[in-house]
Amino acid sequence: MPSYIIDDNYLFYSIFIMIGKVLHEEHVELLMEEFTFLKKEVMGKDLLKGSLLFTAGPLAEERFGFPAFSGISRLTWLVSLFGELSLVSATLEERKEDQYMKMTVCLETENKRPLTWIEERGPGLKRNRHLSFHFKSGSLENIPNVGINKNIFLKDQNIFVQKLLGKYSEKELAAEKKRILHCLWLAEEIQKCCR
Repeated sequence: MPSYIIDDNYLFYSIFIMIGKVLHEEHVELLMEEFTFLKKEVMGKDLLKGSLLFTAGPLAEERFGFPAFSGISRLTWLVSLFGELSLVSATLEERKEDQYMKMTVCLETENKRPLTWIEERGPGLKRNRHLSFHFKSGSLENIPNVGINKNIFLKDQNIFVQKLLGKYSEKELAAEKKRILHCLWLAEEIQKCCR
């Protein structure tokens, strides 16, 4: 088994990849209204630079994995929005006695545009995403309230059933598998860089 499989969720997820069927496990955020809005806003625009900061309360690494894996849905957002990314650098600041952690990852798009992904966790930090994307045609600094995320787990289940029934083309499945494996590879490289 590859070294990025660090717990039962990743093992489960990877088994489905190996048999050619992929659940949105750890990527259910792609089915949220915020991501749908963001995808429409970003489509066709030329990125100059961007950043995505995620904050939340403490999370035990021994239970949920290294932050690049426990936060892989944010990495998946960036890859889904801007294509395959290259790792430039990554740092991890930890104060275990304070239950504080900040991972800063500098990435680059295929067009050499800088993207920064920050995961920050600690007591008193609320679960939130802050983004800043600058394009030649303007900037996107926040996601407006675009509605309630309804039935995202049911949507995920329906997508999986459609895959089992062969309703997705081989091209769609191959593109999804490639994206997922790229995100897992990036997460592993980030972990190596931070250790």
